[in-house]
Amino acid sequence: MDAHAGHDDIRSHVKTYYMVFGALMVLTTITVGVSYLHLATPMAITVALIVAAIKGSLVAMFFMHLLHERKVIYWALMLTVIFFVFLMFVPLFTNLDRITGTVHLPIW
Repeated sequence: MDAHAGHDDIRSHVKTYYMVFGALMVLTTITVGVSYLHLATPMAITVALIVAAIKGSLVAMFFMHLLHERKVIYWALMLTVIFFVFLMFVPLFTNLDRITGTVHLPIW
């Protein structure tokens, strides 16, 4: 009876992998289809990043078996958010730290 339960468990995992593979193929088709729509650059980048984030999440969760590693994922996510916020404020701080009386000229 235990061997039968093992086969059902394997079939369940294989079915999950096929479902994720199908989702990745659909998302890849969406990516290719959107490239033919000739969207404005900001919209095309936004759509591409959303699709890429979903595809990357699927790969990480199911193929890299990170779905059950919640504590580690949350720590890594929080560190990423903190680092991102820090990097977003670096240009702001450099623009605020000017010597009075100087003129800002663009580099190009």
